[in-house]
Amino acid sequence: MRDALPLPGQYEVPRIPVGDWFAAAVEWLNNNVGPLFDFIDLVLRSAVTGLADALTFLPVLVMVLVFAALGLWLRSWRFGLFSLIGFGLIASMQQFQAAMQTLSLVLVATVIAVAIGIPLGILMARSSKVSAVLRPVLDLMQTMPAFVYLVPVIVFFNIGEVPGVVATVIFSLPPGVRLTELGIRQVDTEVVEAGEAFGAPTRKILTGIQLPLAMPSIMAGINQVIMLALSMVVIAGMVGAPGLGVNIYEAVTRVRLAQGFEAGLAVVILAVYLDRITAVLSDRSPVARAERKAAKTG
Repeated sequence: MRDALPLPGQYEVPRIPVGDWFAAAVEWLNNNVGPLFDFIDLVLRSAVTGLADALTFLPVLVMVLVFAALGLWLRSWRFGLFSLIGFGLIASMQQFQAAMQTLSLVLVATVIAVAIGIPLGILMARSSKVSAVLRPVLDLMQTMPAFVYLVPVIVFFNIGEVPGVVATVIFSLPPGVRLTELGIRQVDTEVVEAGEAFGAPTRKILTGIQLPLAMPSIMAGINQVIMLALSMVVIAGMVGAPGLGVNIYEAVTRVRLAQGFEAGLAVVILAVYLDRITAVLSDRSPVARAERKAAKTG
């Protein structure tokens, strides 16, 4: 008799232990690069704590007036009034200190992400090979679920504000890199060639022509970095990062509707404020001013 044919269910795809390899790599880094992680922990913890202390040093009402005055100066009296009402509402809901802790986390993470993202974007714009290598990495960083970033950083930095900052930097970095590359690539080649024809060195062309002309795109990337950082900082409350994220996580786990709504509303006010501030900085760039002047004269 012929042997019975194996059923389809008997065939199994062999398991590739990708997760085990990643866990082994994380464990190796933790065991061999521990002093570096300790140094990063010290620097980030000091930066976040110092900024949070500075934002909460003055009385709450004074800080509300400071935010309102900043909105008035940078944008308009309407935005200044919104800032006064918005931050006054945060203070009245007893969420001001948590909001300032969240703001300090967002600002520190944004500064780090921008400091890494803009040079990477410039490098990708100048080299197609580097762009081809980094694009899949950025795709992975942008599509990976936000919660996944919290797992390895806890191994490296335990719980608290530092793993929240590191996870936030990783999560919010890709838009800054992509929009910097896009902005520089969109600069008119004739303008660059004119600079080269006048004998301008490569660094001068970058700083005097490409970066100023790419500034609207770069500022849009910084805006996206801030928005993603704010969303990730809230998620980082799950690992003990101080601020509104802790209040929201506690409200979810204990089903406290009022606390969750108030903390969520404070996040929305912060998001709108930061979005409008970064937008006005983009509008005040030399390129934006030149475009408005050309539109008026035309």
